[in-house]
Amino acid sequence: MERELQSLEQQANEPDFWNDHHHARQVMAKMARLRKELGFLQRLEQELQDLTELQELAEEDPSLQEEYQHEYQRLARELEDLEFRLIFSEEDARNAILTIHPGAGGTESMDWAEMLLRMYLKWLEKSGFKYKVIYLQPGEEAGIKDATVLVEGPYAYGYLKGERGVHRLVRISPFDASRRRHTSFASVFVYPETEEVEVEINENDLKIDTFRASGPGGQHMQKNETAVRITHIPTGIVVTCQSERSQHQNKETALKILRARLYAYYKEKEREKLKEIEKEKGEIAWGRQIRSYVLHPYKMVKDHRTGYEVGNADAVLDGDLDGFIRAYLRLQLKEKLGSATKAGESGS
Repeated sequence: MERELQSLEQQANEPDFWNDHHHARQVMAKMARLRKELGFLQRLEQELQDLTELQELAEEDPSLQEEYQHEYQRLARELEDLEFRLIFSEEDARNAILTIHPGAGGTESMDWAEMLLRMYLKWLEKSGFKYKVIYLQPGEEAGIKDATVLVEGPYAYGYLKGERGVHRLVRISPFDASRRRHTSFASVFVYPETEEVEVEINENDLKIDTFRASGPGGQHMQKNETAVRITHIPTGIVVTCQSERSQHQNKETALKILRARLYAYYKEKEREKLKEIEKEKGEIAWGRQIRSYVLHPYKMVKDHRTGYEVGNADAVLDGDLDGFIRAYLRLQLKEKLGSATKAGESGS
């Protein structure tokens, strides 16, 4: 990493470096990422040395045992994060675009979609990621019909990509006068934010509509048509943005979301050619949930891919998602190590 950073710094010092602005921005972004990673590794190395000294002191002074255990657990967690980063790709290092859609079931599913949105926003706040709710369409009675969130921070896509799929809720419905148990579904999709040049968009392929942005129940109605809806005619993909103050800003943000959606769409087409699409479809199809959230007759949240489960469902819905995200990443790490071992055995 130090050698790569040194090479990039030499490039940045060349007199013609800024002649190609796009390439220059890529190089500067990579330099910033490498500096941050190196700083993280150097800090971790120093903290591990400090922990060794604290361990020696704690062996002599039992009153320091609690502090030692706390530091041990914290550093163990950081080392696990480092392991995850080793399996992350360049794509995983990007910002993420998260969307939530309710399934069939009307108000029940729309309320569940809003609960999921709140859960993710709480997790983002706890995890230190920046986010912006790009689009939010409220339901008629309760909940939401659609939500799009831009998540900014290192490896945002890498950490969130495992959340893609169908999420199932079982509970006593607050909307049912008979207090019967209901099952609701909502789908979560996660896309990596893309560079503008990665997906070329033909203006002739776009249908752009403008409308007045409004809050829940029609409140805060604006007089000007600042909200923007863009339809990509060849694929039928529709994106909407109403979070910015001007129509121009909303259009720029909507185009950013559209590029990410098209990037994911074209990648999916590539998988289809390679006959890998069936597995992906199975993961996101209705009735093939990745995770169940049971609030009645008992409380439990279980991920059906990893087997990881938690009894404190309320804490999970309040943003305590680290266990599920890490369990998924551990599964990925295990699969990657297994593939590497098989490849090594095959090579030998």
